[in-house]
This record gives sequence, structure tokens and C-alpha cells, in this order.
Amino acid sequence: MIRPLLATGLAIVLALGFLSCEPKSIQTTPGTNPGGSWKQLKSEANSIGKKEWRPMLSYVAELHKKSTHPPVWPFEHEWEEIGPGYVYGPAFGHWDLVHQVIDLMPAYPEHAYKQLLNNVKNQEDHGMVPGSFWMPGSKLNKKRTKASWSREKQGHPPFWVFAIDDYVELTGADSVLKRFYGPLVRQISWFENNRKAEGEGFYYTDILTKRWESGVDEGIRFDDTAEGAWACIDATSHVYYLYKVAAKWSNMLGMDDNFYGRRADQLEKHIQEGMYDKKDGLFYDSWAMKDEKLRTLAFETLFPIVAGAATKPQADRLINEYLLDTTCFNTAHPIATVGKRDPKFELRMWRGPAWNSMTYWVARGCVKYGRKDAAKIILEKALDSSAKQFEKTGTIWEFYHPLGGNPEEVLRKPGSARNKPCKDYLGHNPVIAMARLYAEISK
Repeated sequence: MIRPLLATGLAIVLALGFLSCEPKSIQTTPGTNPGGSWKQLKSEANSIGKKEWRPMLSYVAELHKKSTHPPVWPFEHEWEEIGPGYVYGPAFGHWDLVHQVIDLMPAYPEHAYKQLLNNVKNQEDHGMVPGSFWMPGSKLNKKRTKASWSREKQGHPPFWVFAIDDYVELTGADSVLKRFYGPLVRQISWFENNRKAEGEGFYYTDILTKRWESGVDEGIRFDDTAEGAWACIDATSHVYYLYKVAAKWSNMLGMDDNFYGRRADQLEKHIQEGMYDKKDGLFYDSWAMKDEKLRTLAFETLFPIVAGAATKPQADRLINEYLLDTTCFNTAHPIATVGKRDPKFELRMWRGPAWNSMTYWVARGCVKYGRKDAAKIILEKALDSSAKQFEKTGTIWEFYHPLGGNPEEVLRKPGSARNKPCKDYLGHNPVIAMARLYAEISK
């Protein structure tokens, strides 16, 4: 059952017909091209950032094109897989899609917009936006002859709203909000009805099923934690951001934004006061707030900065004492997904190795708090290291050795079909966006 206030908001959306409205024309700001092309993406890749980065950036631009396929059920538009090197692919969706969209958006906004439409088109009636769509053509699963996805149990981090905001800012086409406002309201309702934690906050099913809905497979936070609907710092920060965006879009559409604003304020206060330890200067999951033995240096402590839920003093302390500390997250290839000095740090997927996508989000969060200095440091180090490995191996990797070693020296999932990071993996490599952000903050 949808909560009353959310149901009211959704009824208004339906009454206005916002769920099916497509923008009839895209109003662009001077100098922008609403359509764009692969050629423009390649041109940007060959002209942005340091010269030594450009062979890698150009390769990634071509990989975007190579990874795009004609429309096929369940997608109405051309669709971009998360990378031809993905061992379980081809696949579409999760937060990988958002990284890809942001990576190419300024040069090819038309293609980016189609991916965002594909993403919300298959939202379930109860509000869940599906996580990964598994498409035919898998080398490991040749029995997969049609698309499949979880319709009930497995969502994903709701980062797609970042991409919509970026699209609107780029093109000026705020009319697209009419198409995405309804899916946003429904997804908020789904989180409230299905992922509401005991007390306050939200959780991902990692804590219940170990199916890694958070996108962080085998994350260290859950190693010794009892099962329960306990608030996770990542999920709570992500839903907080959904409410902030809902308030913003409601205002832009001339609708009442009071409920969404109040709910965002409630979650912000809970994150700042109920999920932050003043002594440590870190954000924690609810169970780690209660039991210090369960505390770790997991990178998820940085999500309140990405979402803008931390206070400025909290953000500055976290950046100064942890993000920029070379014994913690600021490794040779930042950011380490587990602080280097944490006893649980290891060279294994999400338990230490660096993912360029997460470096991008943290850098973006730093800029939000006026810390361009920190953003520049981690972006430059990550791109330098990625370009160095590209020169050696001729590919981009799913994740990287945090200490600067060979990516093939880090582990993926012991006992699985592949225990090394995948090659030609677009989904976690928004390196063009990283170079673009680096250029912007270096002016």
C-alpha cells in the first residue's frame, strides 16, 4: 500500500498526464547541440584533459559506440550494454548505465536521453526500477535467449536522477521532467514501502539476502552483521537525495513541494545526527553506530558528501582526515573502496580495489562542498593511473589495483567463473566525465 501523502502526489501527476509526456522540442542553451553524435564524443575525447589521457579517452568513446545496439524488447530505443568485456553480459542498467550516460552526455545528449527512457520504461507498477537487464548473447549462459530481470526483489542505487538533472542543465529542456517526475514519485513510494528501516532511514537487501542490491558485492560492512531491516548509510543517503530532487522538480513543475522538502529535512537530520560519530568523524550504518566493533573504513561513509546530506564541517573533516589521507582512501589509484589501514582491506572486488565510477562521484561531492582541491587530487591520480594501465594493456578495466599495480593482480570473486576484473568494462569507467570535471575545476 502506498503511503497517503505519496499516493496523493502521484495522483496529481497522473491527473496532469505527466507520465506519458514527451518533450516536443528540446530548448537548448546557446552553443549546445541537443542531438550530438558519436563523432562529437570522439572529438571531445581527443581534446580534453592531459594529452597522455587522450588515447584512453578516445578508446572509451569508441567503446560507447561499439556497445550500442538497435532497439529490442524490452527497450523502445537503441540500448547500450555495460561493456562487451563484461563476463556475464550483455547487460543493461544498474548504476553502470548512469555512469555511461553522464560520460557521453555533452557530446551526444540524444543518445543519453534514450538510455534514460529505456531505464524507467520498465519500472514496475509498485515503483521498483529494475536493476540489471540480462540480455541474450552471454558467453557463459548460452541458454539465455531472451531478456530477463528481477521484477520484485532486486532494485539498484537510484542515481538516474543525477543524470536527468545534468541533461536539463545541459539542454535547458526542463519539459523532460514531466516524463520523469512520475517514475521518481513511484520509486520513492517503493523505497518507503519496501526498504524502510526500523526507526528511520533505509536499507538495501545486502543485509538480508546478500544479493548485493547496493551494487557493492560482498561489501565488508555485512561480514559480521546480524540480519535485520537496519538503516544503511548508502541507502539512506540515496533516498535522501531522491527527496531533495522530488522537492526541486515539484517546484520547477509548479507543484507543491512541501512534503518532499520536509521528508528530506528529516532524513538529513538523521544522517547528520544519528548516523555520524563525532569522535571518529565518520558516517556509519545504524548497527555500527550501536556497536563500535562493527565499524569499518568502507567507502560508503562518503555517500553523504555525494548526496549533499553532510554539514560543511562534517564534509571538510571527512575529506581532510580520510579522503585525502594516503593511508586511507587516497591510494595510488584512488579511491580505495576500503581504507588501506583497515584490517579488512584486501585486493579483492569492492574490498580495497578502486572503481573509477566511485572516484567520480566522490569528486563530484567534493565540488559540491567547495573542495575543488580534493576533487582535483583524486581525479588526476585516478586518470593518470588508468591511462598508465591502458598504455600497458590496451583496455580499460572493471576496477583497478589501489596501490598502482597491474589490474590482473586483484581478485574479483574467488570461486566464480571469473576471478579477475573484466576488460572493456564501460559501466564503471566514466573517464571522459572525470577528465571533463578535472578540466572544469582546473580553470
